[in-house]
Amino acid sequence: MHSISTHWVETMAADDKEFFVALGLRIAQLRKERGWTQQELADKLGIAQQTLAHYEVARIRLPASTLPQLATLFMTSVDELVGHAQQKQAGKRGPLPKWQQQIEAIAQLPKTQQRFVTQMLDTVLAQSGQ
Repeated sequence: MHSISTHWVETMAADDKEFFVALGLRIAQLRKERGWTQQELADKLGIAQQTLAHYEVARIRLPASTLPQLATLFMTSVDELVGHAQQKQAGKRGPLPKWQQQIEAIAQLPKTQQRFVTQMLDTVLAQSGQ
């Protein structure tokens, strides 16, 4: 007898299955890049570790309502998380380069901290002749 989740995966449309498998792989990759365990990410999301494990291997669908929270935790966009931004990058694959992640993180800072970072960058670039 099949479990409910196994039955669901077997009956999922092929393109849906491909999407959720790719999404799970991206979540696992981003989690590992940050050095987080499944338990640590699950705690941040307020879910059980086993649930996260099921999401990462596409045994169960990740709720759409979880995507913004994941994007915030990973300092990326929902588009990047679901793979749309990758398709737009003309063949580039994988997560955003670290400097792009940092820019997105800086954009989330209060304006005074953004100005401080901008001043530091201006100073470094001026010293390097840029």
